[in-house]
Amino acid sequence: MPLAEITMMEGRTEDQKRAVIAKVTQALVEAVGAPVETVRVVIREVPKTNWGIGGVSAKDLGR
Repeated sequence: MPLAEITMMEGRTEDQKRAVIAKVTQALVEAVGAPVETVRVVIREVPKTNWGIGGVSAKDLGR
């Protein structure tokens, strides 16, 4: 049972997250031959205030 954990900044739409889940699932099916029903994908969303880039939060950078 492959498990992919994706960490992203908050702010993606539900459709974008659905696309990530579908494409990551398909990539694992193709790469390791796992049956599609065994693939798990977890998306962890991090608040922009908790995501640092070059010593500054993504929120403060306007991301």
